[in-house]
Amino acid sequence: MQHSWLIAIVAAYAVMSLITLIAYGWDKRQAIRGRPRIRERTLHLLDLLGGWPGALVGRTLFSHKRRKLWFSLVTAAIIMLHLAIWIGALLAHYCWNV
Repeated sequence: MQHSWLIAIVAAYAVMSLITLIAYGWDKRQAIRGRPRIRERTLHLLDLLGGWPGALVGRTLFSHKRRKLWFSLVTAAIIMLHLAIWIGALLAHYCWNV
């Protein structure tokens, strides 16, 4: 039963990461063509919803949003929030199941 939750969470991260990676690629393409872009807060929302691994890949793969310090700081804060939640969940699991 516990493993099915873990698989579902990993699958959700994978799906959100793929969606986020596509969004970063699309936004870069739009930037190059001088067309309407995806709002930064929308990109951050995708990061927050679990797409941050895809954001990291997209920023590197497309060389996108790498010079914007504030954008990078918000992305880093989102990643740290996710890691803190995972660390807290693991600690709680091991402390309560000893």
